[in-house]
Amino acid sequence: MSEITELLEKKGANMPYSIVRRLERYLKEGLIKKKYLEEIVDQVIKAYDMAKVEPGEGVGVIAAQSIGEPGTQMMMRTKHYAGTAMDVTRGLPRLIEIFDARRTPKTPMMTIYSDKEHNNLEKAEKLAHAIKETKIKDVAANIKINFMKYEVIIELDKQELSKRGLTHSKMIDVVHEKFQGRASIREDKVIFKAPKKTAASLQKLKEEVQHTPLAGVKGVSYVVVQKEGRDYVLYTKGTNLRDVLEFKGIDGKRTRSNDIREIEKLFGVEAARNALVHETLDTLKEAGLKVDPRHVTLVSDTMCVDGEVKAIGRHGVSGDKASVLARASFEETVKHLLKAAAYGEEDRLKGVVENIIVGQVIALGTGIPELIVKGFPALKNKESKEK
Repeated sequence: MSEITELLEKKGANMPYSIVRRLERYLKEGLIKKKYLEEIVDQVIKAYDMAKVEPGEGVGVIAAQSIGEPGTQMMMRTKHYAGTAMDVTRGLPRLIEIFDARRTPKTPMMTIYSDKEHNNLEKAEKLAHAIKETKIKDVAANIKINFMKYEVIIELDKQELSKRGLTHSKMIDVVHEKFQGRASIREDKVIFKAPKKTAASLQKLKEEVQHTPLAGVKGVSYVVVQKEGRDYVLYTKGTNLRDVLEFKGIDGKRTRSNDIREIEKLFGVEAARNALVHETLDTLKEAGLKVDPRHVTLVSDTMCVDGEVKAIGRHGVSGDKASVLARASFEETVKHLLKAAAYGEEDRLKGVVENIIVGQVIALGTGIPELIVKGFPALKNKESKEK
């Protein structure tokens, strides 16, 4: 049993394991001196007790107001990575994107960290070239069309091929696999024959040839390397976590994507919930706003409580409420009331919205307790009159 655990037991205080573990780490690292340990523990207990929610407090309303108010003040700006043409959706549009649980973000991106062995500029740039999706058009010095022979001729750029780590033999293998019997390589030229001798077929072949992938990760069209502190971080335009995590030299624990749905599909709902919290707090921080993480975690928990990520809206959380009146008060009122009538639904009036609609006291704050106090003056007077 550690000193901190003993102190907490002595004081009869219960603390979350994460806080106890952090205090133990600070003590081990020398950030907390032993002579001040008891005083610090007392302060932590006091702060923890102050942070607890009072019974009957409307946490949902407070969370909505705490995120909504600063959210409306946010500038709709984008973060720009120096020296690149890479813009990332930030501000209010990004918040809407997160809470709507969009299938694909407007600007999908990954933040990739390299491990200790590959944490230098040369290896980070090499890794960036390996991850970036390379198509034939990227290594072509020139693209010509021979209308007489119905051929598409690609002149290869040797320098670009070596830069992207592609060998001539690998190029031949990919071309022969994709265009069986319709492609031939002569020195630095690749000649493709159209399947039909028509202009439309030739044009279609040209498009197909240009977009044929040779190497890299599918969907990652751009990679930029930036130095942040001691780390060389790779930012990508496009996301494909499954394939990127298979690369040697990547720190999988710190690598992340801004696509919540992709994280849910790959790692499950708990990982998606953590990603929702991280992305929301990161977006607010970018705009210079500070919101208590508990409000954000409450919204994220509400979105993921059913085992899948649901949007905050009529196609998700609000549209799936048990109460008919609560659903009808949000959007599509007539539709919800007609459906409820057709299926004979019952509303138990347990929530806030439905009780306000029917004019009853809500089950929050002073609306929770039902007390009769003995010896109350009004009751004494009533009893004496009855006698």
